[in-house]
This record gives sequence, C-alpha cells and structure tokens, in this order.
Amino acid sequence: MLVEFRAENHRSLRDEQVLTMEAGRIGDDADMRPREVAGSANKLLTVAVIYGANASGKSNVLSAMSFMREAVVASHRLWSSEEVVPRDQFAWGPKHSDPSVYEATIIIDGVRYQYGFQATDAAFTEEWLWAWPKGKKQEWFHREGQDFHFGENLGGENKLIAEVTRPNALFLSAAVQHRHAQLQPVFSWFASIRPVNLFSASRRLPVYGFPWSSEFEVARLLETNAEDGGRAVTDEDSSRLLDQFRAMLRDADIGILDLRVLKTEDERRRSSPNFALKHECGFDDAWLELREESRGTQALFHIAWPIIQAFRSGGVLVVDELERSLHPSLARQIVLQFNDPAKNHRNAQLICTTHDTNLLGSTLGEPALRRDQVWLTEKSPEGGSELYPLTDYQPRKGENIERGYLQGRYGAIPFLGNWSIWRE
Repeated sequence: MLVEFRAENHRSLRDEQVLTMEAGRIGDDADMRPREVAGSANKLLTVAVIYGANASGKSNVLSAMSFMREAVVASHRLWSSEEVVPRDQFAWGPKHSDPSVYEATIIIDGVRYQYGFQATDAAFTEEWLWAWPKGKKQEWFHREGQDFHFGENLGGENKLIAEVTRPNALFLSAAVQHRHAQLQPVFSWFASIRPVNLFSASRRLPVYGFPWSSEFEVARLLETNAEDGGRAVTDEDSSRLLDQFRAMLRDADIGILDLRVLKTEDERRRSSPNFALKHECGFDDAWLELREESRGTQALFHIAWPIIQAFRSGGVLVVDELERSLHPSLARQIVLQFNDPAKNHRNAQLICTTHDTNLLGSTLGEPALRRDQVWLTEKSPEGGSELYPLTDYQPRKGENIERGYLQGRYGAIPFLGNWSIWRE
C-alpha cells in the first residue's frame, strides 16, 4: 500500500508537496475504517480525493505519480539512449532549471520501502532505496549521477547492472529487466499503479496505462473466448474477471448485456482495440461500437477494468476527474466500495481528483469520504500549487463539509470576482 508520496518541481508543483495515506485521529467509521497493515505504524486509508479550482494543480499531483510509475517501468526498456528525461518541470523562474524530485513510501508484504529519484532534462542525477525488513532500516542502493553505492543487504549482480544503466534510465528499471529478484517486488508495486485519464510523459504509450493496459487485456481475453467457440476462457481466474466486467457494465443500469472485439482491416494501425457492446432491447443484432456509445458508457468502460483489477490484486488506481461523464451516484458507489473492507479485501487504493461535492455529503446521503480523505489544492501568487489536507481546518464530526467547501471555508475554490459571460 502507498503510505506517502512526495513530488517537487513537477508542472505546477513548484515546491515539495506531500500526499499521505496515513489516517488522521478522527475516529473510525464502521463502513470506512482505515486498514491496519503490517509494517506501518499508523493505519492506512484506501481513498484520497483531491478538490480544487480549475488549474489549481490537483491533476498535477496525479500526473507526478503517473510519471514516477512510467520512469520505473519504462525508462530502461522503452526510452532510447538519445532521449531526454521526459519530465515536465515548473514553467518559469529559477525553478525551471532545477531538478525534479519524486519519492514514494510503500508497504509490500509487511516491509516498508522508501524509493525516490531526482531528474534533470538530461539524466537521473540521484536515485535511492531504503528498506525496513523486521523494522530495521537498510540502505539498499544510492546513486549520484553514474556513481552507485550498494548496501550489504542488496544481493544480485548490482555492479554489472549499474554498468548498463544509462544516465536517462533508472537503476530499478534496468535491474528488473536483468532479472534482479530482490528488487522485483518494488518494481511490481509501481507497475501495479493504474492511471486513468492521464497521458504518459513520453507520449508513446496509451492514455490508459502502458502496452499491457486494460483495453488490450480485455481484448485478449475476449478473443481467447471467441476462439474457444464461446466457451469459458480456459484460465478460470480470467473468465471470472470477464464475468465481473460484464456484470459491472450491466449493473450500472446502462442496458449493456455483452461485449466483443471488432476485427478491422486497419487493426494493426489502431492505437487501441475496437469494441462493440450488445444492448438489452430484444433484438439479437443490437450491437453498437464503443465509440458510438454515450460518453458516460465510454467512461464506465474505461474505468471498470482497472477497478476490477485493483480489487483482485490490490495496487493503486489513479483517476483524474472521477466524475467525468459518470453519474454522481455511480462515482459515489465507486468510492464507497473502495472504502468498504467487506468489498475491498486486497486493500486497493483509489487516489483521484474531482469537482463532485456529493462525495462530501449532500442530498445523496451521508459523506462517502472520511474527513482525512479529503485534500485540497490552491495556487500561490507565484503560480505554484499547494496541496493540503482538509484536516488542517479541523472540521468537526458531523460538520457539513460540502457547504463549507462551496462557501470557501477551506479555500481551494475559484475567486470569480466580476466574472461575466458577456461584457458590453
């Protein structure tokens, strides 16, 4: 599970900003109880939702997480030796030429890890990894430029891997490509981050993740099923996932019964598979291509598989604009089920941005969020984003958070002044 994420000099995150998933001392709600996790001194949350005005920087927090994931997973294998590091630093002032910094503290199988790196346009200038097996801190490696130091507790062919690690690639990325078993769990944790509605930094990878992303995986399973003459996929787990996917679309009350992959002549040139959905209307030919469906159906289709994968195996689902074309009730149910220990057995985490204040408590019912799961972003006068938790304002239990937010009690809303659609 993610414990804490830090980023500095990424887009509008000019100065270091910190997002923590450690629970605050606000009492436990039976339906939204934080998780006790071996290796963490504090209970951890499964949801964090970021609110803020347009262009306040909330999406850039998720962009920084997505970039860190891409650098770990792809820098050695997919970035060429001639490329610059595709970071996206603060746009002006002296900070523009400073390095960007990313760091995540995570828990894997009861062991705490702290991994991070520093990057300029030309290279990764620093990289580090510490581990706390049995609660005792160990330095596994520390890199400064192309100088590497390895701790005594890190086995493997470290020096040989360091020799093939390019300046514009991470050692962690290179190590796993060279079958470094001890570093595999940390690499796999970053690979399990599932970005939705976020573009890759290098612009060569699909919008919804990487080449093994959700759409390609769904297509592969559907094609296997078709080749079997419509019988269940031979992999029982994969078959169950497909059934879950169909059920999620059907239960959202959009009239979807089934789905299939469409074969086209230009299939090899397509950036993603082409799907068709069958509608419940009494006709066998009631199929419609996904691109012809409503935006709401398309949005649900794209987010459903990453959610199912997260619930199956854990990991972090990172969604920019959770409410994008989704009904507020559906977005609310997604958040509630991530919070529900009875549903979310694997401690999957949802980190998202939204403008949907219904999650804070409204006519739809009680809040879907704990007070320590709400984060806010504001722009400073110099253009840098500031990320801070709602708990900084110490809202009381039972306080109408939605009203307080819309009234500007916690900041993070636009100041419209004399804004007008039309001026004479």
